[in-house]
Amino acid sequence: MTIHTSIDPAEVERFSRIAAEWWDPKGKFAPLHKFNPTRLAFIRDQALHRFSRDERARRPFEGLRLLDIGCGGGLLSEPMTRLGFAVTGVDASERNIGTASAHAAEQGLSIDYRCSTAEALLAAGETFDVILNMEVIEHVADPAQFLRDCGAMLAPGGLMIVATLNRTLKAFALAKVGAEYVLRWLPAGTHDWSKFLKPEELRGFLDGESLAVDGPYGVVFDPLTGRWSQSHDAEVNYMMTVVRAFARGDGGPSPVTVAAQG
Repeated sequence: MTIHTSIDPAEVERFSRIAAEWWDPKGKFAPLHKFNPTRLAFIRDQALHRFSRDERARRPFEGLRLLDIGCGGGLLSEPMTRLGFAVTGVDASERNIGTASAHAAEQGLSIDYRCSTAEALLAAGETFDVILNMEVIEHVADPAQFLRDCGAMLAPGGLMIVATLNRTLKAFALAKVGAEYVLRWLPAGTHDWSKFLKPEELRGFLDGESLAVDGPYGVVFDPLTGRWSQSHDAEVNYMMTVVRAFARGDGGPSPVTVAAQG
């Protein structure tokens, strides 16, 4: 059986070339290291509400299975593991998986890292309580099918968080020209502005699915403090939440009721 793939080989090769730098906070992935605290806080808060977990617990998400799709070097997989999730980290780049696996071993963390794709996981019948789809969808060849495949792997009541870049002139100026060519935060060519996605496009990709989509939740960078924070401004970076409904008659927590920002 031939499995459809949304993998873009050029994108995989681009990130493979700099895989060794994932854990260097001053290297090519420095912007992600700065972004990580805000991403982690959002993920943790959403999951705490979704699964009615105790925020005071050291490992509040014990018993839940999480997929970090497009995991790169493991910048999200490792803290998610420390919070108690059973983490599967998947990336199409063997070099990324090698870097992630080596770093997790150094930290004494058990993470199921695999060089694979969302399509292969879906075909194998894998399901997850939480799926992190962070800064990945703008790098795939078929974003609509990729998002639907990820959504299909959500267990009943499961939560997916999608983070990406908005296709606006502001995003072109700041995330493309500014970040890559003026400030040199990212290697030139990291992003293709034409692949940035508007929130309504993400919603449209999941039309007809048994999924509730909320957001966008904006994220902005303050050049004066050098920090990221959640914001009502979703013109550049934003996140969306996707929740799979429980089967009829099934119980469980209700979807997170946080007003959409943007």
